[in-house]
Amino acid sequence: MVRLDTTLATFSNRVGDPFQAKVTQPVVVNGSTLIPVGATVEGRITKVSEPRRISGRPTIGILPEAVILPSGERYFLDATLTDTNIHGTDVNQEGQFKGLSHDRRDTLETGGGAAGGMLIGGLVGGGPGLLIGGAIGAGSATAHWLAKHRSATLPAGTQLTLELNRPLTMGAVAVTPAPVPAPAPATAPAPAPAPEPGDNGSN
Repeated sequence: MVRLDTTLATFSNRVGDPFQAKVTQPVVVNGSTLIPVGATVEGRITKVSEPRRISGRPTIGILPEAVILPSGERYFLDATLTDTNIHGTDVNQEGQFKGLSHDRRDTLETGGGAAGGMLIGGLVGGGPGLLIGGAIGAGSATAHWLAKHRSATLPAGTQLTLELNRPLTMGAVAVTPAPVPAPAPATAPAPAPAPEPGDNGSN
């Protein structure tokens, strides 16, 4: 889990823009903390899509690329975004953040257009004009709604859930056991001294 330091938005960011986030939950393996809270995750934006409302939902793609420990050590990171804490949004299988399909402003715009049409129709044509004017007002508001672009925003402070695509190599040095010394070669027994001349071994 990381917390976004940089606000990302479809209306202000471009593909290739960098982002930063801070680790909020330590990564612990076998009782040892490999990535502590406060470590920095760096990455870049890979996709920005702000389609018209009829064409789909706005999208922000991000690619985490590195994790930097408080000590300054930097490691390659291969991870994918899987979730955020923004209600009403989701993340697709490619790790791309999908913004809201509509919001309260859309409801107000459509409702306001219908109410305006009813008011004008009522002034012009009386009772029946309310229905006709309302239909025209709602239709024009809908056309305006469809013509507008929908934006997506990941504000600074957003909680991002990342999933590793492959194990993170922390650059640990393999410890090899010291070589066992080879046994010393066996030494042959010293030869017996040669008998002196004239010594037959008898008293």
